[in-house]
This record gives sequence, structure tokens and C-alpha cells, in this order.
Amino acid sequence: MTSETETAAPAYSRVLLKISGEALMGDQGFGLHPPTVQRIAEEVAAVQRMGVEVCLVIGGGNIFRGLQGSAQGMERTTADYMGMLATVMNALAMQGALEALGLHTRVISAIPMDQVCEPYIRRRAVRHLEKKRIVIFAAGTGNPYFTTDTAAALRANEMACKAILMGKNGTDGVYDKDPRIHPDAVRYDRVTYDEVLSKHLKVMDASAIALARENRLPIIVFSLDAPGGFKAILQGQGTYTRVEG
Repeated sequence: MTSETETAAPAYSRVLLKISGEALMGDQGFGLHPPTVQRIAEEVAAVQRMGVEVCLVIGGGNIFRGLQGSAQGMERTTADYMGMLATVMNALAMQGALEALGLHTRVISAIPMDQVCEPYIRRRAVRHLEKKRIVIFAAGTGNPYFTTDTAAALRANEMACKAILMGKNGTDGVYDKDPRIHPDAVRYDRVTYDEVLSKHLKVMDASAIALARENRLPIIVFSLDAPGGFKAILQGQGTYTRVEG
């Protein structure tokens, strides 16, 4: 007998999944942890096989973070470009894991590097999604001073995604304070864009939140730690926080 969870229609036809670079490093503390990359690829594959069109933005903090480089005396623009290149490395790793599962993917970079990925052309990226390919956007927006959060909000709007899903490691939503430090932290089921900004809640940076608010794009924050969590969220199951107007 098929369970209700297995048969439930997905809530959205096209989504963008934002993953931090740190989510790919497992317990190593740095770099890529192949079993973790594989596990996340399986989560994405399960959703794609539901018929959902999926695109991804992956951070680069497991390899290099521009703000940290800048804080240590590196020129900010150079540091940010180095961070963008780190996201390309993560995107290629995820592409390899997804294609090992038999899925068709495209890595599309905001910084042209034709030997390893496609340059960003909006219409081409949309067409890849329509052909049921998983699109992985790399190199942020291609500009310094913008985070991968902002890149995620930008690409989600350009691709006409129905929601941004923020896959977190170590937390299953948005809390009033860090639950890893404060046992009495309270999780929000729903919160508005304005509350995220006014209360300085850790969802996305202010530019990304403002862009999502302007275009009424919901943000769903959930945990990537639980197996099947990504698929469950799209079926209305699981624990998460919904950010909307």
C-alpha cells in the first residue's frame, strides 16, 4: 500500500534549493565530504523524480569565505572572487554526485569558464529546467560584495521559481536565538520578511530578503540533516519555518 506522504502532489512545480558550503563538509570542518555530498544529491534526486523542476545555489564557505579573507587583510574584491570560485568547485562536486545517480545536470557560472561549465544565459537556463535538467548556479552573481544568498534570491526570481528552500545543517527552521547555544530558543512556524529584518533573524542577508519580499517569493527554512527531508517539505510534511509577507 502506498502511503499518503508518497502520493502527495508536490506543493511547488519549480523550486530553488540554497545550500551552504558548510553543509557539504560533513564533520570534517573543511572541504568536501563525499558521502555528505552524495546524501544531499540523493535528496535532490528524490524531489526531481517527483516531477519538480529543481535548481540549486551552493555557497563556498567550506573552501573559502570572502568576508573572512577580507577581515584578515585581503583586498575585499579579490577575496570575494576567490569565494565565487569556491562555489564553482562545490557545484562541480554536486554535479558529479547527481550524474552518478543517472540525472541530467548543468552547471551555469556567472563567471565565464567555458571548459568546465556554461555561462549564465537566462533563457538557456530556463530551457534546461523545462527539459527536466537540474541546474546548479555557481559563482554567485558574478560580482563582489554580493553573497550567495542574494544570488539565490536573484536566480529564483529570474527562473520564476515558486519558492526558495533554505536547506540548513544543524537547525530545522528559524529561531528567535541560536538553538545550539540557547536551549530555550523558540522556533517560528511562520515569520514575515519585515520581522526577519527587524529582529535580525538568521535566514538570508538583508539584500536577499528584500528581493524576495519585493517579488513575494516565499522562503522555506528546513533541515537537510533528516533523510527525505527535502521531499517531505514539498509534500507539506516535516518541520520548517515559512517566511512570507
